[in-house]
Amino acid sequence: MPSGADASGALPAARDARVRFEPLARFTLAWTHSIEKTRWEEDYRVQRDAAGQPRLRLTRARIQGTGAGMEPPPDAVRRGGWYEYVPANQPQGALRLTRSPYTADFELCPAGRPCRPMGTWLPSDGDITLLWACDRVGNP
Repeated sequence: MPSGADASGALPAARDARVRFEPLARFTLAWTHSIEKTRWEEDYRVQRDAAGQPRLRLTRARIQGTGAGMEPPPDAVRRGGWYEYVPANQPQGALRLTRSPYTADFELCPAGRPCRPMGTWLPSDGDITLLWACDRVGNP
C-alpha cells in the first residue's frame, strides 16, 4: 500500500521520494473528528477487482458517537459504545486523507499490530496524502 501525492493529485511515480510502500493486506484507518472529538475507524482489505487489479475494499466502519455531519447510517448497530456498519459506498481509486497541522494525524493500524500515527510511515506536509492498493511500488 503506497502513499503520497503530487500537486495534481496524480499517483506519484515509484522514484518519487514521497512514495512509501507498506506490504499490508488488511488495515484499519482511524481518526478523531476535529469538532466532535469522536473516534472513527474504517477497516480496509486489499482485493482484486474483476480485471485483476488490486483495490482497497472498505469492509466495516465504526463511530464512537454521533454529531454534526457524522450520523451513522440507518443499518448501523450499537455495540460496546460504537455504531458499527458495513459501508455501501466503496473507495473509487486512492483514498484522499486531508492531514492538517491543526488536528491529530490519522492512525494506521496494520492487522495484528498496534495503531500508530500516519506520520510514522509518511510525514505530513499539511495537505493531502493518498493511499492506494498496488502489487508493488509504481504498479497501482
